[in-house]
Amino acid sequence: MHSEQARPKVFIVVLNYNGGELLQNCLASLDYVSYPNFSIVIVDNASADGSLRRVRANFPQVTIIENEKNLGFSGGNNVGIKYALEQQADYVLLLNQDTEVEPDFLEKLIVTVEKNPQIGILSPLIFWEKTDCVWFSGGRINWWTMKAINETRRRDRKYCATGFISGCSMLIKKAVIEKVGLLDEKFFLYYEDVDFSCRAQRAGFLTVIDPASQIYHFETSGAIAGEKLYQLVFSGLLFFKKNSVGFMKIWISFYYKLRKLKNRFEMTLRPNEKARIVQKAYYDFEHGK
Repeated sequence: MHSEQARPKVFIVVLNYNGGELLQNCLASLDYVSYPNFSIVIVDNASADGSLRRVRANFPQVTIIENEKNLGFSGGNNVGIKYALEQQADYVLLLNQDTEVEPDFLEKLIVTVEKNPQIGILSPLIFWEKTDCVWFSGGRINWWTMKAINETRRRDRKYCATGFISGCSMLIKKAVIEKVGLLDEKFFLYYEDVDFSCRAQRAGFLTVIDPASQIYHFETSGAIAGEKLYQLVFSGLLFFKKNSVGFMKIWISFYYKLRKLKNRFEMTLRPNEKARIVQKAYYDFEHGK
């Protein structure tokens, strides 16, 4: 454990894309964080809503990095991760623009991870807005149905291992990034966090939920409904193709064909916008788009 005079350096990377008032609220909550050694980096994915102007006016202590175009979740966050490591970060915390945090959330995460060297990625317990309804208390991968599932059951105050960590709030030890690399930028949106968690686990690190640490998620994906469906389907196909092994790779190939056949029937018998979006995702996945 580090001494009080030399606490680990944490860089909080907040990826912004037209964050508006939610980004302001997120940064305002970070003003009250009790942990003594952290910096905030806003990475902006070519926002057009004036949110950066408000950040500069209201939070002058925050570092801002502006991307010339929208690099997606992985690409945008990787810019912040690389900057944090250049600044000698011990930990990088990826935090969604639509969150608000408890003042002690970071302190509790650092205490847990510093006591347990096997932990590589850590998440707080995440609630739906300012309610007692859980948004994320762990992640479970169902390889048989090709789904990554957010668990929402309440947990006690002891940390526990989980299948994956949500990119909504992901504290990453520097050693993990050094060993497995950055987020995979083939994932523009969704499943990049699941993929990164799996890579960390294969490298010998634990992915852990710490219920003693708590934040709130005011979920807004930043994507319209059709785009969100497309990205979920496309990124899901990419994840399961990349990460399945052995017999499961055979099953995933078979199950994908069943899903594609179901989509073809829908397009033939009762064509609708949802089916067309899914069909496009299948086509782009198969053609390497």
